[in-house]
Amino acid sequence: MHTDRQARAVRLGPRSLAALVLVGAVGVIAFTWPFLAPPTSRLSAHAQDAPWLFAGLLVLLVAVVAATIAESGLGPKAVAMLGVLAATGAALRPIGAGTAGLEPMFFLMVLSGRVLGPGFGYVLGSVTMFASALLTGGVGPWLPFQMLAMGWFTMGAGLLPGPDRLRGRAELVMLAGYGAVAALAYGTVMNLAGWPFMGTLASSIAFDPQAPIFTNLARFVAYCLATSLGWDLGRAALTVVLTLVVGPAVLRALRRATRRAAFEAPVAFDARPGRRP
Repeated sequence: MHTDRQARAVRLGPRSLAALVLVGAVGVIAFTWPFLAPPTSRLSAHAQDAPWLFAGLLVLLVAVVAATIAESGLGPKAVAMLGVLAATGAALRPIGAGTAGLEPMFFLMVLSGRVLGPGFGYVLGSVTMFASALLTGGVGPWLPFQMLAMGWFTMGAGLLPGPDRLRGRAELVMLAGYGAVAALAYGTVMNLAGWPFMGTLASSIAFDPQAPIFTNLARFVAYCLATSLGWDLGRAALTVVLTLVVGPAVLRALRRATRRAAFEAPVAFDARPGRRP
């Protein structure tokens, strides 16, 4: 069992943590407002407008959190690694587009978050989804929700236990299990973002702003089963397979790059004799 302390590309400070808590709270409301707003509320009366409002708000909040984390210590070496991983993830995402939800970028996000930590993971997940949307033309009101959700799940990989000690098969099994759960959860929360757009005339599984909470909850479960479960299971299965098969090599490469980057090493200037500093 290894006991080497794993370096972190970004150390979260109090301001970064406060920003993450704020955007997390607003994000939970943005995703779950159909179950929180009573039928008589003004928000329910504007059910078709509310997702647009939350999308605009999340754009600002995600940008604020990313800027706060960057200010807390996202140095040039971390920015370079962020660019490489985000470009790789954005390039991987279209490979399985339209094929049973097979999205190979998920396993890379989980492994990157594990090695590089929760702060870096949050920025990486958000930036990767933004870059992939530009690459595939998938820009719309759902994009801020995708950025937030992927930021959450990539950050969650960095919060898993044993970052300095757990290695080998036990770590792979843990990452594969987390990747499967995250892939399923991602599909579920993204359903929450798009479900209110359907309108009550679309079908009996659409969001009804006049219905009680438990009725809408049953409708939402039926909506997930009818529309996205097959995609989510395919995404989860591919994430597990890629993590177990190529995960060891990717983890070694990421940890080697992290050691060579020496994110946490202090910058030292060599003052040569006879020369002014």
